[in-house]
Amino acid sequence: MVDHAVRSEISFPGRFAISAIAACFAELCTIPLDTTKVRLQLQKKAITVDAIAAPQYRGMLGTVATIAREEGLAALWKGIIPGLHRQFLYGGLRIGLYEPVKSFYVGDYYVGDISLSKKILAGLTTGYCAIAIAVANPTDLVKVRLQAEGKLPVGVSRCYSGALNAYYTIIRQEGLGALWTGLGPNIVRNAIINAAELASYDHVKQTILKIPGFSDNVFTHLLAGLGAGLFGVCIGSPVDVVKSRMMGDSTYKSTLDCFIRTLKTEGPLAFYKGFFPNFGRLGSWNVIMFLTLEQVKKFFTR
Repeated sequence: MVDHAVRSEISFPGRFAISAIAACFAELCTIPLDTTKVRLQLQKKAITVDAIAAPQYRGMLGTVATIAREEGLAALWKGIIPGLHRQFLYGGLRIGLYEPVKSFYVGDYYVGDISLSKKILAGLTTGYCAIAIAVANPTDLVKVRLQAEGKLPVGVSRCYSGALNAYYTIIRQEGLGALWTGLGPNIVRNAIINAAELASYDHVKQTILKIPGFSDNVFTHLLAGLGAGLFGVCIGSPVDVVKSRMMGDSTYKSTLDCFIRTLKTEGPLAFYKGFFPNFGRLGSWNVIMFLTLEQVKKFFTR
């Protein structure tokens, strides 16, 4: 994503800080689309005595409108606090480590274009940063639980009053280990999506810069960011649905149980539920994150 000269001027703490700032800013801007995606992914076919009930949420814009109308605009930012916790920790590490890991695989003195396979390998490596995912998993779980909680019937109190209360309630009611529900699919999801996003952004940007008339500017970063979001959602959507369902619904016994039950009851297309809001979320998240990353990086290296 940057050349060796620029990379060498930034220390790892600096690279981590830049990546964390970019990831948190993108999270803040796009979490309404993430809330929309989670609601659609958790929505199951409701069967009544007479027929299949109409789904509560229909499409990205319809879901946004329904949540805003029934719960207020603030509900679209549910889970933002644990979301920022997660992006600061995991986003800072996975993005900040990509360049040094890629350099490790090709050598510090490598000259020329780096192959796509090496970029994917670097993305998988930083995405599989198991320690970071293990630490961040509770924040992801709490974010999904808060996002999943919609409008409740009159007289029924909410399960969680906020992020800190959610951590406490989950530990008290389900045990400390419950905070790591969905860790398996979360590791797989993060590795796959991380590799798809970082490698595709790096490769698309490299390809665009070879086209006459294009330079390393905001427009190039925007196009590369959209490409990263598209690849990320196409490849990672099935594991993202399984992860969201396991974190949002404690009735699933395991990753395999969630996968089989979803496939049996709703068919293979269920794994692409929320595809368009997911692309809207990942596409816009990557555009905002990479634009911010590139600009902050230039500020620190000029």
